[in-house]
Amino acid sequence: MDTPIATATAVRRVEWVDTDAAGHQHNSAVLRFVEACEAQLFRDLGITSYFGQAPRVRQEINYRAKLWFGQEVTTEVFLDRLGESSMTFSFRVWGEEFQGAPRRVAADGLFVTVCVPSGAEASAPWPAEIRDHLLTAVS
Repeated sequence: MDTPIATATAVRRVEWVDTDAAGHQHNSAVLRFVEACEAQLFRDLGITSYFGQAPRVRQEINYRAKLWFGQEVTTEVFLDRLGESSMTFSFRVWGEEFQGAPRRVAADGLFVTVCVPSGAEASAPWPAEIRDHLLTAVS
């Protein structure tokens, strides 16, 4: 992986609501962990206008290990590419050491968002406010 434009890390525990009947994470929990970390990334950068105009157009997840109720989870999100109207991210979700099992990657993958301004039906270039802020953050 090339050097990312920006990164964020979020730590939380797997809660009861995150599990399925088997007691391990429901597949949608990984999506929520990643989305929370994505929000942290933009909060850390001081960009609040991203949300509400950045729908996902692609998402790919590789589930590699189970996460259990009460287990600590570390999520990393990397902004890998800033396009004219899209952003490409990669992520890793780590299950921390738990009940004798070592720390390991529970899921990884990528997602792509596009800029669709409020009320628009099609993608548009990212506003200068977002683009300039991201480019300033990496310089």
